[in-house]
Amino acid sequence: MKFLTAAAAAAAMLAALAAAAPAVRAQASGSGVAALQVALYARALYTSSVDGVAGPATAAAVRAFQGRAGLPVDGIAGPATRRALGWRGRPALGTRPIVAGRRGWDVAAAQFLLARAGFPSGPLDGAAGPRFAAALRRFQAWAGLPADGVAGPATLGRLRASPPVSPLRLQAPVSAPIGDGYGPRGNMLHSGVDFVAPAGAPVAAAARGCVTFVGFDDGYGLLVVLAHGLGVTTWYAHLSRADVGHGTCVGAGARIGAVGATGRATGPHLHFEVRVRDATTDPRLALR
Repeated sequence: MKFLTAAAAAAAMLAALAAAAPAVRAQASGSGVAALQVALYARALYTSSVDGVAGPATAAAVRAFQGRAGLPVDGIAGPATRRALGWRGRPALGTRPIVAGRRGWDVAAAQFLLARAGFPSGPLDGAAGPRFAAALRRFQAWAGLPADGVAGPATLGRLRASPPVSPLRLQAPVSAPIGDGYGPRGNMLHSGVDFVAPAGAPVAAAARGCVTFVGFDDGYGLLVVLAHGLGVTTWYAHLSRADVGHGTCVGAGARIGAVGATGRATGPHLHFEVRVRDATTDPRLALR
């Protein structure tokens, strides 16, 4: 049997997705590809991050699934392959309203779009649980839509728009290189960037602002949140020490704490987030 090259297989797969699900065709976001990756991830065939990019790893996972399912092994996720994926292979995004309790290809695509918009809802698994419903309502309120928890045409249209970015320019909060970046990590979203710095390294305010939260917060550990205006907040997590109190206002570069490994952290580093009206954004786009 003749196999396609990785590049050709990826291109053919995208074409097949567009033909099988017209709602996916015009989505530059890659939510249809992400939904396919979610289905393959659930079968432990796709082990990379769910990023919506139809690259060689996705095509290879499709071929592996086709071999298991007794289908022609062409690396193309056409109608037969999607049917064989079961409930994770249907229906196409936009063919029904998505509400809590539903599951399917469209739910996985919507989960990806929510995460891309800065409102991650937990693992991308194709099941609309309580976290999905809560994230959806937060996004709808953020977008000025009725927060009814139903992903219909208006909500999906807003989700397909470009993700938010910070209107403010910021300075790096610590003198250290960035390790893990913002974006997909496995079937989750990494909502900030991790600065690789030793324990005790000073952490500075990324811009002038006032402290709206200081304390321990679940996986964030010891956390400081600064509000800067224009809806922008910055989050400094896993700290070993906080040097500011709630309501304290500081200038850019002022020391607010020290690097640590509190919360869910495998070692000392600073997890840094930039949010716009609580939507997570890529901090690298705001850093000078």
